[in-house]
Amino acid sequence: MLLNQIQENPGASKSKIRVGRGAGSGLGKTCGRGVKGQKSRSGVAIKGFEGGQMPLYRRLPKRGFKKWRRREFNVLNISDLQSAIVAKHIDVSKPFGVTLLVTSGVLKRYRDGLRILGEGVLEFPIHITADYVSPKAHAAINKAGGSVTLIEKRSLPADEKKRAKTAEKKGRLLR
Repeated sequence: MLLNQIQENPGASKSKIRVGRGAGSGLGKTCGRGVKGQKSRSGVAIKGFEGGQMPLYRRLPKRGFKKWRRREFNVLNISDLQSAIVAKHIDVSKPFGVTLLVTSGVLKRYRDGLRILGEGVLEFPIHITADYVSPKAHAAINKAGGSVTLIEKRSLPADEKKRAKTAEKKGRLLR
């Protein structure tokens, strides 16, 4: 077989129908689009229109919510900290936070902060800085003789103004 002998399978492609070439062709005048109106013209956009009936996409309920600037935290259990101390990834004598946990390889990346949860048992006294500590984890760290420093949540000046305005409105409503 040579390249100049290659042919398509019969019926593999259709030839384009020329429309609008006179009444005798069978596809003259309206060119197979019916009569007048929006759909007979080019650029029609009636997707989802159901003839005045409430369309399906508006009849179905909205579900779920995705927070716009959702903060993602590193989550560590007490058991993870215990295994990292036993494997000598963390030096217990110094206080530590997210930066030391990332550089030591306990955590993969920084993200938006650190949350400590209370699953497992802690045998070493640790001094840790975190964004959030569960009550069970706080109790376990204190029981082992360690301490927890919580990072204060900072707010932008614009946020403070907004909070003051909403509080003022609520105050007016209560009066």
